[in-house]
Formats: sequence, structure tokens, C-alpha cells
Amino acid sequence: MNIQITGLTKTYPNGHTAIKNVNLEIGSGMFGLLGPNGAGKSSFMRVLVTVQQATAGTILMDGLNINEHRQKIRKLVGYLPQDFTFFSKLKTWEFLDYAAQLSTNLKKKDRLIKVDKLLDQVGLLDVRDRMANKLSGGMKRRLGIAQALIGEPKLLVIDEPTTGLDPEERIRFRNILSDLSQQDVTIILSTHIVGDISSTCHNMAMLNKGEVAFKGSPEGMIDQVRGHVWQVNLDDEEFNILKTKHSVVSTIPVDGKWEVQLIATDQPHPKAVNANPNLEHAYVYFMENELGVSLV
Repeated sequence: MNIQITGLTKTYPNGHTAIKNVNLEIGSGMFGLLGPNGAGKSSFMRVLVTVQQATAGTILMDGLNINEHRQKIRKLVGYLPQDFTFFSKLKTWEFLDYAAQLSTNLKKKDRLIKVDKLLDQVGLLDVRDRMANKLSGGMKRRLGIAQALIGEPKLLVIDEPTTGLDPEERIRFRNILSDLSQQDVTIILSTHIVGDISSTCHNMAMLNKGEVAFKGSPEGMIDQVRGHVWQVNLDDEEFNILKTKHSVVSTIPVDGKWEVQLIATDQPHPKAVNANPNLEHAYVYFMENELGVSLV
């Protein structure tokens, strides 16, 4: 699927403009939408899946205008919102079967085959008879992915999928998304967790206060921070002084000192050496130096 977004703006009745003149082109594979809380990501997602209507601008999905073909586009889209909920009195398979009845015309026998296939795909087949409200947080998110896939969408939109998950479930969820991206489906992943983007997405955009602050590849964003990531071993006094002046990304205790990685445009300490940057470093650098958001 090819998505062309031009001049997209969303202003709420209270006067708050959540999205401001967004211009993006999104192709096949997995696309990451990164930004801090309040950046406008959820509003953007809701407009994209036709839950809300934009104030201005156009969205074309494979040439279909979202304002003129809302029903057609809804059949092409699977959506996992941040606040995904389900009927607590249904078993896991029953909930997914109910979702299949809403989004497909399959007969019961074919629906149940599809339900079990999807439960197996997201690693829930062995708990198919468990009450949905008894699933763990990670399992509930995987069930959410299954319901978003039940209608065989060409576009899968996922909002903050790994928030609150433990590291094991986060990795499992990312692996599921990575496998799905190899299929004939476009995935848009909205998150404020940098690791979700760096481990899964080849293209991305960064939103800040409703505007596109960066668009390109994660590698392109990382290139902007090369030479500005530093590593140095500090004692307590040196560390306490330095952390008031620069954004510290990581601290590791080593032999009574602190091994510190931080962001600085110039060498922050005589013993500091450049370190290889990653997307988290780039995100911190970009927020401070391009957007003027102090993280110290």
C-alpha cells in the first residue's frame, strides 16, 4: 500500500491543534512514528484509521481519498489502539471469533479455522480457552494484534503497543511485528519508546507538537548525532557536575566510578571519547538541539 499525506491538520473544538500541516509518504513494510507523549501521534493514528476526521489536508491510500471512500478504506485497515479493550466475559477464541463476525463474511467453520490460525500466529493457541480478561498484559496486546489482522488488512496501524510490557514480552511483540512486515501489509507503529523503532522499522518520522520534526531512516537520524555522543569514566563529584550540564543517556557503575554516556556538541571532559551512536542518542540530541527541548 502507498499512503500519501498532504497538509494534514487536526484541530479539536477546544482550539487545540494536535496535528499541524503534516506531509508524509508511507510505503510498504514497517513505518515508525516516534515522538514524546503529547506529540500528536494518537490523533494522527485516529485520523488515519477514520475514527476521527481531519480539519484540513488529504490522505490518499492507493489513490483512494480517505474523505470520499471512508467505508472502502475501513475495510483495508486493521487498528490496535493504545487503550485496546474487549468483552471480559468471553474466552480468548470467542473474542476473536466475535471480531471475525464483525469484519468478515466467513461461515462459522471457516471463521474458527482462521481464529485458531491467528491465535497460533501470535502465540496464544495454547490459551485459546482462557478468559480474555485473565490474560497477561503482553498476551492482551497479542490478542489485539490478532483482532486487527482478522479482516486481512492491507494497512495495520498500531498505537503504543509495548507500553507497560516487560522486556521479554516487548521482544516477543517486536518479533511478531517483524514477521508480519514480511507479508503483504503496511504497518505503522506509533510509539515513544525508541527501541520499538530501532529494532523493527526501516523508515520513520518524528512528531513534536503536531509537526513533522524528522522523516527518513533511523540510520539517517543517527548520522546527525555522530561526533556528539561521548563516553567517560567519572567519580561521584565529576558525575554530579556533568549531569547538570549535559543529557546523560546511560550510567554504569564500574570499579567505584561511573561509566557515563552523554550528549554534548563539544568534548564535555578531558577524558571523554566519542562513542558509537544509536537511535536513543539521536532522539535525545534531536530533542535538545533541533527542537530546543531541555532534557537536563
